Amino acid sequence: MKIATAAYPPAFLPDWATYESRITAWVEEAAGQGAQLLVFPEYAALELASLAGVEVSSDRDGALRAASDRMPEACALHARLAQEHGVYILMGSGPVDVDGVYVNRAHFVAPSGAIDHQDKQIMTRFEREDWGIAGGGPLKLFDTALGKISVLICYDSEFPFLGRALAEAELLLIPSVTEALAGHTRVRIGARARALESQCVTIMSSLINGHPDLYGIEEGTGRGGVFGPPDTGFPEDGIIASGGLNHAGWTYATIDRAAIAHVRADGVVLNRRHWDEQVPRDGAITNVALR
Repeated sequence: MKIATAAYPPAFLPDWATYESRITAWVEEAAGQGAQLLVFPEYAALELASLAGVEVSSDRDGALRAASDRMPEACALHARLAQEHGVYILMGSGPVDVDGVYVNRAHFVAPSGAIDHQDKQIMTRFEREDWGIAGGGPLKLFDTALGKISVLICYDSEFPFLGRALAEAELLLIPSVTEALAGHTRVRIGARARALESQCVTIMSSLINGHPDLYGIEEGTGRGGVFGPPDTGFPEDGIIASGGLNHAGWTYATIDRAAIAHVRADGVVLNRRHWDEQVPRDGAITNVALR
């Protein structure tokens, strides 16, 4: 299968038609290159808040509400594009009001137009201390025509037990937004570690550059990346594809599901199979005084 993962710069939108044209162009470009799975980044949907004007989009509460209110329309647009082009699309995540509490939700759209979602599990300090965004619903394993796919949104990718809960996934999608290179590096390390542990392919998208009038995404540093275990059938460094830092556009990679199945069954190492051997050892520490 061919995958496209985005380094996406948000825009200040004068009207809905501009947003529709913008997303359509991105999807058409990737589909035109033969991509079957398109991955947009974390909080890309916050650009929808600009449709309510700069006073709203630059205000914390206003931006959250305005973006959440527009999410159903955005879902309908992506569903139509997925059907027209026969592709899977992980939409840019955004705030969604669930019974008076905002979660960070990424919608996943099938070529049929069917939509489900994955909520972020663990909030960063900015999300919990400044925004008041909460962890959402459970982790999910999506059974698709491209294989078993799951999503860990940005910070979630830095926690190995979340990755292990999704060890059945062949593809792990990691949409992200990070203000600085250090943050991008943390998520990229997490993505590569999860590929190693679960002997799967991880696909990282990034929101880049940001916009000064969009609260919470004023800045962004990142690039697209596709990673596998550095083992049989994969590059020796585990990097299948990597975009240029802060270079807007798609990063493409071709993935063979058979390579994932092979490395899980007969890799040089078998991290995924041997995970449970940690369990009897993690609580049996012997303290030794050595001076």
